[in-house]
Formats: sequence, C-alpha cells, structure tokens
Amino acid sequence: MANPSILILAGDGIGPEVMSEVRKIIDWFAAKRQIKFNVSEDLVGGAAYDVHGVPLADETMAKAMSVDAVLLGAVGGPKYDKLDFAVKPERGLLRLRKEMDLFSNLRPAQCFGALADFSSLKKDIVAGLDIMIVRELTGGIYFGEPRGIFPDNDGGRVGINTQRYTTEEIRRVARSAFELARRRGNKVCSMEKANVMESGILWREEVTWVHENEYADVELSHMYADAGAMQLVRWPKQFDVIVTDNLFGDILSDTAAMLTGSLGMLPSASLGAPGKNGRPKALYEPVHGSAPDIAGTGKANPIACILSFAMALRYSFDLGDEATRVEQAVEKVLADGLRTADLMGPDGGKPVSTSEMGNAIRQALDASV
Repeated sequence: MANPSILILAGDGIGPEVMSEVRKIIDWFAAKRQIKFNVSEDLVGGAAYDVHGVPLADETMAKAMSVDAVLLGAVGGPKYDKLDFAVKPERGLLRLRKEMDLFSNLRPAQCFGALADFSSLKKDIVAGLDIMIVRELTGGIYFGEPRGIFPDNDGGRVGINTQRYTTEEIRRVARSAFELARRRGNKVCSMEKANVMESGILWREEVTWVHENEYADVELSHMYADAGAMQLVRWPKQFDVIVTDNLFGDILSDTAAMLTGSLGMLPSASLGAPGKNGRPKALYEPVHGSAPDIAGTGKANPIACILSFAMALRYSFDLGDEATRVEQAVEKVLADGLRTADLMGPDGGKPVSTSEMGNAIRQALDASV
C-alpha cells in the first residue's frame, strides 16, 4: 500500500520555523518506527501571495484535496495588512476550510503537569486537565444569510447576522463528538442557548436524536453556553467532550485555551466527512498565529505544531499509540524543565530555542523506543 500523504503549508511568520521541527518528528517516525509518509510542501497565506498574487493557488488547493492530511503553520503579518480583503493571507486558510468542507473543529485543552502554574486558575483546578471542544465550523451565524449592514427607516444603520442550522449540519458534528468521546471518557456535553434561541432548540433536539438513535452508549448532557463558560473556569475537569455551534465554539474554545497557560501549547484539527479510504478530509494547525514580532529569532514554541501532528497520527492515520508517544515525549521535556520563551515563568526552567526544543522532543522519542 502507498504511504499516507501529507501536504505541509508552513505559511508566514513563525510558521516555517515551527514546521521545521515537525519535519524532525516525521523523519524520526520513518527512521525509528518504519512509519513513512509521502510529504509535499507548498505555499499559503502571505507567502503564496508574494509568489502567485493570491493567498492560495488553485494548484495548491487541488493538492490539499488529494492528500490524506494537511499540516498548516500560520498565516498573516503586518506586511499584508493593507491588501484587499479578498487576497489577505487569512483568505487562504478560509478557502481550505470551505472547499475541504471541514465542519468539525477539534480544540483540545490539555494541561501538562509541569505547566499547571502557568494557568490563571489554581493548580489543583487545571493540573491533569484534558478536555476536547468540538466546534461546528462551516455553519451558524458566521455564514448565515441575510447578513450585512443596511440603512434603517430612522436614518441610521442596522447590522444583521443570521444564525442558521439544518438538521444534517447539527447531526454530523454531533456524530463527530460522540465518536471522539468513545475514544476518550465516553461523555459528551452539548452547549447551546435553547432557552432563548430557536436554533438552540433545534440543536438540542437533533443532538438528542443522534444520541438516542446512534450513540446511546455515550453519556450525554446539555448545558446553556453561558453556564458552560462559567463551569469551564469553575471546574473544567468535569468535562470530557464539549460539542457546540460555530459562535459559541469560538468563544468557549478560546476560554478553554487560556486554562493551559500558553497559546504555544495548543494544537487543533479541522475534519470533514470520511472519504472512500475511510479517512476524513483533515487540516491540522497550531492555534497560535504567525507571531511576526518573533519570527526568525528562534523564540517560537514548536510544541503546538508538533502536537497538531500528533492529532494527525490519531485522527487521520489511526496511530493512537504513536500519537501518545509524541505527547509523552513533550511531557517529558517539559518535566525536565526545558522552556521556550513563552514558557519561562515562576518555576524558572532552562531556556531553549525553537530548534533546541524540537531536538529535545526527538531525543525523548528515542528514549521511548
């Protein structure tokens, strides 16, 4: 059988630097575990605009559609701030999400023990935290019509956005959450605002239907999204998998992200429907941005990008044990006190560069064999 295929789109700012460390991990798997990937690279964001005049060339989009997984670094930077909206770097990422139909956004919030003091919450509340937020990514208020800013009858203006969901849009992201829960703690909490929004009523009813008819073995609970935000900062370890719509998912996942202490630690995955080979269309990327202020300085934290590759191992290639191996290697180097600039805090630690952190994780992988 052909090796699984990966398209790397390193992008802008610190994207190429952190992606170089991911390449070390990919090469390690080929050398030490005989797990080989067919890896290709291309341009996205500002890097693509500089060459092609667009943030994602049609040829690159075609490659993304043909591979088993896309790994993306970051896009954007002040160099491109004055570009027309249609060709801004971020439009390349949005095109990937739209044309690959990546409707299920997975945002884990995991707090490694060595970093528990970095959270703004008390250590006993976040130590050992491991939750997954599943955000519906292609529907809801960000895409619903009508939308826009229009004149009103009183000489002023009115801004309109439409929250819209269909049965199938809700059911497919609910299935994604239930499938994930079966691999984890077997619990799903669905969050919406069914008390004030008809779309929330539909959301709750359709998630319940999927549960009762397809996933009765998984524990399901419901919570209003505002109460969920409160509970995330009160006692986040009560949750296993949270599934919610596009707007609330945007807010709740950013709330959960700060429980871990640093954006440099946070991976993500955006998944579509399974293809003929059983693998979903998939894009994996760190949550952090392009950080142009530190690009080229060796200060970037590569861990979020490396953990995004671990997510690809688990969700695209069914290599859960190998994903755990990578996560444990990250945990070891953190426990040993190695720290990139963003992780230097009250516990001190040994400062390391981007490449030194990548090398240390690879060495920790060596020790795991």
